[in-house]
Amino acid sequence: MDGRKPGNGQRRHPQDGLAERFETHRGRLRAVAYRMLGSLSEADDAVQETWLRLSRADAEAVGNLSGWLRTVISRICLDMLRSRTARREEPVGQELPEMARETGDGGGPEDEAVLADSVGRALLVVLDTLGPAERIAFVLHDVFAVPFDRIAPIVERSPVAAKKLASRARQKVRGIAAVPRAELDRQRRTVDAFLAAARGGDMEALLAVLDPDVVRRADRAALPEGMPTVARGARAVAKETAGFAPRARFAEPALVNGSVGVVVAPHGRLLLALTVTVEDGRIAAYEVIADPARLSRLELGLLDDVGPHVASAHE
Repeated sequence: MDGRKPGNGQRRHPQDGLAERFETHRGRLRAVAYRMLGSLSEADDAVQETWLRLSRADAEAVGNLSGWLRTVISRICLDMLRSRTARREEPVGQELPEMARETGDGGGPEDEAVLADSVGRALLVVLDTLGPAERIAFVLHDVFAVPFDRIAPIVERSPVAAKKLASRARQKVRGIAAVPRAELDRQRRTVDAFLAAARGGDMEALLAVLDPDVVRRADRAALPEGMPTVARGARAVAKETAGFAPRARFAEPALVNGSVGVVVAPHGRLLLALTVTVEDGRIAAYEVIADPARLSRLELGLLDDVGPHVASAHE
């Protein structure tokens, strides 16, 4: 915005009214863009570009401003995702040395940390595995309940093809479980207890959820210099895990290679993943994966369903 505010006796500029109308949509546009891009700075860039396009358009000819803005920002995000894919930038796991030392909000602004928590870090990680058009179609339909006849022109497909895009994305987001749902639920309870104890640095709770003979393996890149890649025994593993309490803030349960595991995503981008073995309600073993090549080969999915939760975006 140009910051103009009419004072007493000043003639109101036509753009001032348009800017005010745009501001009423800013929060929703930011929410859409953040889920599409997984980056707050890029989402804000997309919102600003949307304003610039509106300011150059014949706004009086726009009958449905909300729908127009949603279409424009979705197309901008699609172009940004395609450009990102073409450049193959920001591969997973690349920020580990810096992130491992973070004790604050992961190096980003606090509102990005809050946004990532509210959206779900596991969802953001899984969305990054989708192709650009799949991601746009899935976010618009499954998260914001936009009908396919409105998604189709954005992704340059027919409504039927847009529906197939979202369906294919949905299957990827859900992943494929290697065990029955009841077993997943049992694993989830154990992993949830482990993460809660890790976030609080609670040694007694960690000892309670770890098998006495637990084994922790890790890629060298996941560990501070000098820490062994293998640790054995509940007390040794619990002490080590308690020391990583700040990092655990960015961890969420997810489906990892068909079982309940953990993703660590400080900015909503995958930094680490844990594969976990649960036996008799305790963690018998887990492995911390940080190598980018290994991370890229993981089969990831959500443990919880995704449904429309921004009702005002559905018109």
